[in-house]
Amino acid sequence: MVFMCKKFVIGAAVLATLGTFVFGRDVVSYVKTAGNSVRQAVKSEVPVDFEVDRARKMVEDLVPDIRRCMHVIAEQQVDVESLQNEIHESELAMKQQKEAMFTLRSDLESNDTEFVYASRTYSKDEIRNDLAQRFDRFKVATDTVKRNTQILRAREKALDANREKLENMLSAKMDMEVQIEQLDARLKSVQAAETVSNLEIDNSQLTRAKSLIKDLNKQLDVKEKLLDAEGKFTGLIPVDTKVEEKRDVVKQMDEYFKSKTGDRVAVQ
Repeated sequence: MVFMCKKFVIGAAVLATLGTFVFGRDVVSYVKTAGNSVRQAVKSEVPVDFEVDRARKMVEDLVPDIRRCMHVIAEQQVDVESLQNEIHESELAMKQQKEAMFTLRSDLESNDTEFVYASRTYSKDEIRNDLAQRFDRFKVATDTVKRNTQILRAREKALDANREKLENMLSAKMDMEVQIEQLDARLKSVQAAETVSNLEIDNSQLTRAKSLIKDLNKQLDVKEKLLDAEGKFTGLIPVDTKVEEKRDVVKQMDEYFKSKTGDRVAVQ
């Protein structure tokens, strides 16, 4: 194995040296040009229908990416809805706490020294301490809602961006599917045209067929002429045939002698 590797390295070095000797500094350019020529030659030999199928397969391979994008969007929708509910609940709780604080504040401003809440008596100092704790918690809750609202806006923006990305991917996939179907139709049309153009017709057979048709037409012409000729003598009314009339000798004699003597010839 080591021996084969050494032979390969030595052979490559010899080729590089020979190429540098023959082409000089342009050896790299020659190598790149040769590589491009080989790639173009190989690509030109690939059938078009194979390339169309390859394009169709590439479009089909977009489906997993689309599904992943859908999964991400679904997770983001759940997060956005959860955060929206959390903010809504926090705002409702803060509203109740605000009402409670103003109630305690109103009691502190009164002249009373003791206050009863839920059947329990509280002093003014206890009310003041409770109000202070409520107020501090309210401020923290306000900051939390503000921060969560900012997070919600960012998540909604990301969700909208991913939705737009998904719509673009789906639209592009549909457009490419239509283009591939158009390519496939054009390919079939070209293949059909190539089949017709490559179809070889036997000219000798065509010539013989034409000659036979010509001979048949001639034979039929002759038969029609014969039928026309025979029809003139058989089966027709003899319109132009004259019938010889019988000779009236007596009349001829009378006319003859009358013209000679002026009298009618007496019958003896």
